[in-house]
Amino acid sequence: MQFDGKKVLVAGGTGMIGIPLVRLLVERGAQVRISSLDSPERAHPDAEFLRLDLTDMANCRAACAGMDFVFNLLGVKASPALTRTKPGRFLYNTVMMEFSMLEAARLEGVAGYQLTSSVGVYAPAEVFAEDDVWSTFPSPNDWYSGWSKRVGELQVEAYRIEYGMEDLTITRPANVYGPFDNFDSENAMVVPSLIKRALTSDGTLSVWGDGSAIRDFIFAEDVAAGMLRVAEAAPDKPVNLGSGHGYSIRELVTAIAANMDNPPEIHWDTTKPTGDARRILDMDRARSLGFTPATSLTEGVRRTMEWYAANRDATSLRYDVYGDGK
Repeated sequence: MQFDGKKVLVAGGTGMIGIPLVRLLVERGAQVRISSLDSPERAHPDAEFLRLDLTDMANCRAACAGMDFVFNLLGVKASPALTRTKPGRFLYNTVMMEFSMLEAARLEGVAGYQLTSSVGVYAPAEVFAEDDVWSTFPSPNDWYSGWSKRVGELQVEAYRIEYGMEDLTITRPANVYGPFDNFDSENAMVVPSLIKRALTSDGTLSVWGDGSAIRDFIFAEDVAAGMLRVAEAAPDKPVNLGSGHGYSIRELVTAIAANMDNPPEIHWDTTKPTGDARRILDMDRARSLGFTPATSLTEGVRRTMEWYAANRDATSLRYDVYGDGK
């Protein structure tokens, strides 16, 4: 689908990936609607904003009404540790938002739809290839997030079969980071967690593990560009969106420290778990569609740190499903 003049809903358009995606859509001439539970201050000024709980079908239908295309970026931001200790809230909100949004898009006659899945759907492997998912189980380190996203992918497949919805696409981003990320001390992912702790340290920084774990990091702006490319090409199979390159946690810490005038002393806590040893995405399918990420880890970390240093108060404007006390 080409987006000039199209009416496009970005569900989750005030998040880390949603903000650059909305900007790109506006630049392409789309009429954009955003729906989320974040503060309206995070919404693009040229987009319509609806503050709605999208676990509710009626709200999803209101958000989808009149739209030509829906990008579903909805999800629960939580660290692997929090997901393991509070899986009920994670599963309920993730699955309800997935199922309600696609069903609402169908009922409202939306022509195109993209589900944002996750690297969490994969089992441990040297490289994560899209077609290998259903012969394995998700990693124990991503058990609940992996299954919740697999269920969402099954729904897309089921709607293609039963309802003939052909313009349905799935993207699987790697470890995404960037401005507007979740920097909450209790549930942040590895990049924002390390950035926040480094910039607020007392001169030392304790990092779990020995730094050898390998991850595929990708800057949020690059993911947004990749999502647009996938939506335009409309492949009928899931597409990985990563760098295709493995970076060690030690390399990540080094990149963070290089952007500090007085970098902290690093302590590697080998008594703590490190997660899966390797998580790298096979990028052949994305490259065949013309997508290559433009931002290096060094540049992306620098830009994220600059944003966080200038916008620490803005991090509280995002909705946190774990912060409601329920």
